[in-house]
Amino acid sequence: MTEQTPEIDLSSKELYFNRELSHLQFNIRVLEQALDEHHPLLERLMFLCIFSSNLDEFFQVRVAGLKQQIAFARELPGPDGLSAQDLLNEIYTQVTANVERQYHILNDVIIPKLEQENIHFLRRTDWTEKQAAWIQTYFEEAILPVISPIGLDPAHPFPRLVNRSLNFIVELEGKDAFGRQTGLAIIPAPRSLPRIMRLPNELCDGGDNFVFLSSMIHQHADALFPGMKIKGCYQFRLTRNADLSFDKEEVADLARALEGELHSRNFGDGVRLEVADNCPEPLWQFLLQIFKLSEKDLYRVNGPVNLHRMMAVVGLCDRPDLRYPPFAPAMPKVVFKKEMFDAVRKNDLLLLHPFESFVPVIDLLRQAAKDPDVLAIKQTLYRTGAKSEIVDALVDAARSGKEVTVVIELRARFDEEENLHLANRLQEAGAVVVYGVVGYKTHAKLMLIVRREDKKLRRYAHLGTGNYHAGNARLYTDYSFMTCDPDITEDVAKVFQQLTGMGKALSIKKLLHAPFTLHSSLLDLIAKEAENAIAGKESGITIKVNSLTEPKIIQALYKASQAGVKINLIVRGMCRLKPGIAGVSENIEVRSIVGRFLEHSRVYCFNNAGKPKVFCASADWMERNLLKRVEAGFPIENSKLLQRILDELDAYLKDNVQAWQLHSDGSYHKITPAEGEEEFNAQLYLLNKLVH
Repeated sequence: MTEQTPEIDLSSKELYFNRELSHLQFNIRVLEQALDEHHPLLERLMFLCIFSSNLDEFFQVRVAGLKQQIAFARELPGPDGLSAQDLLNEIYTQVTANVERQYHILNDVIIPKLEQENIHFLRRTDWTEKQAAWIQTYFEEAILPVISPIGLDPAHPFPRLVNRSLNFIVELEGKDAFGRQTGLAIIPAPRSLPRIMRLPNELCDGGDNFVFLSSMIHQHADALFPGMKIKGCYQFRLTRNADLSFDKEEVADLARALEGELHSRNFGDGVRLEVADNCPEPLWQFLLQIFKLSEKDLYRVNGPVNLHRMMAVVGLCDRPDLRYPPFAPAMPKVVFKKEMFDAVRKNDLLLLHPFESFVPVIDLLRQAAKDPDVLAIKQTLYRTGAKSEIVDALVDAARSGKEVTVVIELRARFDEEENLHLANRLQEAGAVVVYGVVGYKTHAKLMLIVRREDKKLRRYAHLGTGNYHAGNARLYTDYSFMTCDPDITEDVAKVFQQLTGMGKALSIKKLLHAPFTLHSSLLDLIAKEAENAIAGKESGITIKVNSLTEPKIIQALYKASQAGVKINLIVRGMCRLKPGIAGVSENIEVRSIVGRFLEHSRVYCFNNAGKPKVFCASADWMERNLLKRVEAGFPIENSKLLQRILDELDAYLKDNVQAWQLHSDGSYHKITPAEGEEEFNAQLYLLNKLVH
């Protein structure tokens, strides 16, 4: 900053975007993919479904949290100046507009295009006699035996409905067998039945023809109330607060405490009501009263109340021409037909998923499980999946007598129940299972193998930016790093020691380790770039993360920008930093990549006066990651691997197909090729480079 430039308060609320609204903006960018003709048609339908799923989580956690702040009178303005109520009002405005847009895209864009491809969603008025007869038989044989309509009267009060379940409110006329005349009933849709199904080919004139469960129930609702007249039947769906909470000071057994909380997730306080747009006002007013919600919590939709369920269509349609072409992830030559220990001992190994296979990571663990020279295996698990080859290998290793220690993060949101099952399975096999440190989620992705070689012990480690989940490794972009570097593997061993034992923080040589050294190290690295710029040396920062919200990091980036450091931020989701502000952040550019694969890798690159320092990490630049989680950032020191990462980041900075640029007013602008410029899709480039 020059002497003429006035001093600027870098903590000023005007220099920060709101966290929740920034999160919502990412969901809106996902929604926009449904209109992007670069994506095949069924993939565009998938983006509509993902928008619904993301919005569900947004309401269950973030909106629920804001409502709790208000309920407990803790709605003081945040660092961006918005109170919880102000923020809720803005969320309602934006969500209402974009939900309306979502159904417009579905009804006026996607469904007509699907119909052109001979994929049809049949309304009740479109059913042929044969189809109607088949549907009636299906209703009588598969739906009627498991459905439980509930008439509302003093003996049958309003039922306790499960979070995000499909239900119907029914207007009735007449008296039942007992002479009751209540006028209203609730039909909970059976959770065991598919929400959408494909009709048999012999009933149709070709193509793929689908019927919604809601249409079947609507058509045959009178069978549930014999002798009574159905005046109206309308679908609705309640979203509840699903965030688990417990007092960490009172927890003696974390697993038992979580088991007790999991059931309550389905029955938390209501936060959103979705109803069919033809539902009469007296009925939705009645539902709002029952769930203690206001009209702002109501979303009237022109279509299924849970579009996420339409994702099943993608699997039910055998239309590869409307999907992305499948590909087989590349298997690096260095590990092809080789023992993993030999390959890693020869050279550090870096993989970029999903373009490169996750199999070498699994093979490393499988071979360790069977190798008589392997003495011990230590592993962190955050999100792993119910059918996990990683867990299978750990079970095999424990059963074969190896010392297996697994740190399972039970509080991985919405994976808690699955992780409890994994923990039980590993314990039954003889593994030592610990749950990390109460109050600090274990988010680091670490594997350590101790092997006897030439009468000495050698450590091998895998460190990653993503989870040990083979399914995610086919959909998320993440780096995997395998090494037997003595310093790094010793650091990994110390992290496990801190997680499973007790004692003072241990000295770490190469890893950046949260909650101890990661945050301060990043501040030092950013400050060093500012010093280099002021001194006339080479400088520059390129960061790729999922979210950027931590205030001190943002202030450090502002200072570096003021010093003349060129900063490129690739932030897929939330970003509270405002780029392009004169005198503050005019040297900072922020872009978000939203494409076929979910951008999930975290990479920190610092020019360091022409001698780049590059770290991959498990941590985003958020308060929770840097200060309240166990995270690991690991250096890439091999010059060839380091340059590879720089080149791959450069590809993302060149993207003009699936990139969005953030402006200082909070808006995102889709980047498109300049006149005469060719399209460049970073994910497609990496797919062609690494796979084909």
